[in-house]
Amino acid sequence: MPSIVKETTSIKLDKESKEKAKLIFKELGISMGDAFNMFLSQVNLHQGLPFEVKIPNEVTKKVIKEARQGKNVDDFSFDELQR
Repeated sequence: MPSIVKETTSIKLDKESKEKAKLIFKELGISMGDAFNMFLSQVNLHQGLPFEVKIPNEVTKKVIKEARQGKNVDDFSFDELQR
């Protein structure tokens, strides 16, 4: 099995997002580098981003804005979702 050549790189990240992600990676037992290598592998496999990226339409933008403001949002329990 050929060895993988690794190199150091520098990228600018949103600090809060990075810190939150690091906690998730820790729980998964992987490093930030492992996670980025997985992401790059998926980009190569899919020949693009491994998830859909779209600009929301006006209706979706309105719903997102209202949800962030706590408007038109009902409380529900996990049990209700299972019905």
